[in-house]
Amino acid sequence: MTKPFKYLSPLIVYVLAYVAFTHTGILSWSALLYAWIFIPMIELFMQPNEKNLAAEEEAVAKNNKLYDYILYLIVLLQFPTMFFYLQSMKEVELSNTDIAARIFTMGLLCGTFGINVGHELGHRKNKLEQFLAKASLLSSLYMHFFIEHNKGHHKNVATKDDPNSARKGEVIYFFYFRTIIFSYIGAWKIANQDVKKKGYSIFSFYNEMLLYQLIQISSIIAIYFIFGSTITFYFLAAAAIGIALLETVNYIEHYGLSRKEIAAGKYERTLPQHSWNSNHVIGRLMLFELSRHSDHHYLASRKYQVLRHSDEAPQMPTGYPGMMILSLIPPLWFYIMNKKIEQLKIV
Repeated sequence: MTKPFKYLSPLIVYVLAYVAFTHTGILSWSALLYAWIFIPMIELFMQPNEKNLAAEEEAVAKNNKLYDYILYLIVLLQFPTMFFYLQSMKEVELSNTDIAARIFTMGLLCGTFGINVGHELGHRKNKLEQFLAKASLLSSLYMHFFIEHNKGHHKNVATKDDPNSARKGEVIYFFYFRTIIFSYIGAWKIANQDVKKKGYSIFSFYNEMLLYQLIQISSIIAIYFIFGSTITFYFLAAAAIGIALLETVNYIEHYGLSRKEIAAGKYERTLPQHSWNSNHVIGRLMLFELSRHSDHHYLASRKYQVLRHSDEAPQMPTGYPGMMILSLIPPLWFYIMNKKIEQLKIV
C-alpha cells in the first residue's frame, strides 16, 4: 500500500457511522464498538512500532501533498456527516438506546476527526489550512481551541500555568472542569491581548474570540430553525462528547509530567520527556500520529506524517483508545501511571 493511503483507514469509522445512522439495535453501535472495543483489544497484544522514517523518506513524505489532501477530505466529510446525523435523528421509531448510540457516534466523529484534524491543520501557516482548521473545530463548537492551543498550551505545557496539563493524582472528572473553563478564559485573554496590540477594540470583529462566538451561536440557531429544539439538543450533546474526547486526550498526554522552573515564571524548553507517547500503530493511524506527541511538542510545525519516535519520551503501556478508557477509571489509572511516573524519577 502506498504510504499516504494508510491514513485513509480512519474512513472505516465514517463507514461504520453511516451504518449507525441508518440502522437500529446493535448495528447502531458499530463505530463505537470498533473504536472502544476492537481497537483497544488489538492494541493490547500488538507490539508498538518505534521505527522512524529515514532522512530521504522523511523529505519525500514532508512534500507529498497527498497527506494534506487526506486531511482536507476529512474536513469536507465532517459537515455532510453532521447533516446526515441530524436528519437521522428525525426517525420516530428510534429507541432511547438507538438515540444514545447515534449521539455518541457523532461525538466520536467530532472528537476524533473534527477537533483532531482541526488541531493538525491549526498548526499550519497556510491561511486556507487555518480556515479548514477552524471550520473543523466548529462541529464541536470549540473554535477557541485554535487560539488557546497554539498560543497558550504550547507555550505553557507541563507547567502549572497550563490548564490542559493534568497533574499527578488529579482525577479526570475534576480535570474536565479545570481545563474546559480555564482554556476558554485563556483564549479570551489571548485574543483580547492580540486585538489590543493591533490597536482595535476588543468588541470589534478583529477580535477572533468574539467572531467565533457569533459563528457558533449562529450555527446553533440555524440548526434550531431547520431541525427544532430536540435535534438541536442532540447536536449539542454530540459536540459535548467531542469536547470530552479532546480533553480526555489532553489528560493522558501530559499527566504528571512537568518542566523545571529555571527562573520566576520561566521554564526549561519543552523536551520529548514532557509528553506521553504511544507507538501503537492503529491508534496512530486513526488519530493522524497524534500519539507521537512528544515530537509534536518539540517541533509543533512538523507535519503528522513525519513525526518521530524519541527514546527519551515516556511511553504509554497501550494505544490512545485504551489509555482513554483507562483514564476514566481513576484508581486503576493512578495505580498504573503513577508507578510509571515514579520509574521516570519525576517528583
